[in-house]
Amino acid sequence: MYQPHIETMGRRELEELQFKRLQQTLQTVYEKVPFYRQAFDLKGTQPSDIKSLEDISKLPFTKKSDLRENYPFGLFAVDRKEVVRIHGSSGTKGKPTVVGYTKQDILNWSEMVARAIVTAGGRPGDMFHNAYGYGLFTGGLGLHYGAEQLGMSVVPISGGNTPRQITILEDFAPRGIAGTPSYVLNIAETMESMGKDPRSNSLEYGIFGAEPWSEEMRQTLEEKLALKAMDIYGLSEVMGPGVAIECIEAQDGLHVAEDHFYVEVIDPVTEEPLPRGQLGELVFTSLTKEAFPVIRYRTGDMAFLYEEPCSCGRTHTRMSRIKGRIDDMVIIRGVNVFPSEIEAVILSHPDLTPYYQVHIERIGTLDEITVHAEVSEAFLQQAGGFNLDSDHFRRVKHEIIHELRNTLLITTKVHLCEPQTLPRSEGKAVRVVDKRHLYQSI
Repeated sequence: MYQPHIETMGRRELEELQFKRLQQTLQTVYEKVPFYRQAFDLKGTQPSDIKSLEDISKLPFTKKSDLRENYPFGLFAVDRKEVVRIHGSSGTKGKPTVVGYTKQDILNWSEMVARAIVTAGGRPGDMFHNAYGYGLFTGGLGLHYGAEQLGMSVVPISGGNTPRQITILEDFAPRGIAGTPSYVLNIAETMESMGKDPRSNSLEYGIFGAEPWSEEMRQTLEEKLALKAMDIYGLSEVMGPGVAIECIEAQDGLHVAEDHFYVEVIDPVTEEPLPRGQLGELVFTSLTKEAFPVIRYRTGDMAFLYEEPCSCGRTHTRMSRIKGRIDDMVIIRGVNVFPSEIEAVILSHPDLTPYYQVHIERIGTLDEITVHAEVSEAFLQQAGGFNLDSDHFRRVKHEIIHELRNTLLITTKVHLCEPQTLPRSEGKAVRVVDKRHLYQSI
């Protein structure tokens, strides 16, 4: 049942609710999940030792490797017969991570997503175009069930088949759309290539996530589609989409569903908790999950927590947009580089399209980074054709190299490409192509 009053609870009341639910969760995992019993014992901590929310730092962390080592059902806290749905990762780096949901988990998740959609500007009765992928990935079904819970008319179109997406958008006239920002941008640019104006649509708000994206990408999406673009956050190990979302009123930080999760930010190296306002790794503890509760799960996502409440009136803690994933971060000559920093530079240049790829190679003993970016059709016409040796192309290349150096604090190479030559996403965009392994000695 959708309960909007929870979003404006006083901090003391909310924290009392969190602590009550935390105590229940700790007792459950200690009694029913052998992995957690062993981890608690090794840490020398018992559930009864946690006397306040601040004591959560006494608990052990859970890492993605723990999920893989207990594949497939070793971390479930209920009998498998009580599990009504299973989601998981793609398993591109080995065994997939597997998570389970009871009926109550699905109800809680649906209510959480319904609340998130309202926060982003949705309302009952909306036509809702869901372009997230369905399947083991939590995005499609997570948004679907939440939208239905809210009372929306859901179009479960999933990802891909872009011409059909455009037809449905034109014919069904949805008020809201959800998908990865890179794919929805692809839809908009495909409309332009078909001679259609993507701004001539019924959309008023978009809910975008499943990949880190920049403020410049937000501006691009809002300008191309004439909507308000909100960032949604979630990951399957914690629950799925709806863990946090931006509000349409402020678009300034993502409101965490604190009645369902306790959030921390830690130094990824020392593992010590960091104060609000300081960038670090997000850590979540679930407070209401039955089938697959997680204790201090290290997400690998870099963000910070806001100190002040939001102007919209909601009282739940806000987290910043994701700066990047530790897994996606590349270290070039001792400097940490996130793809989202490069995206911000590419999208702010008027002569480039929003598409780019980062190629990393090892030249001798040094790592080299090359940013591949497309020039726009308008620039191509102005330059009189594609000629990398012309003054027009030299100017753009110099400007991008200079701006990237100021942003990343390292010098990169830049390769300018013709329009429509870099890959378009139908799901999560592939931003980094790391070729360094090809140079390892055999």
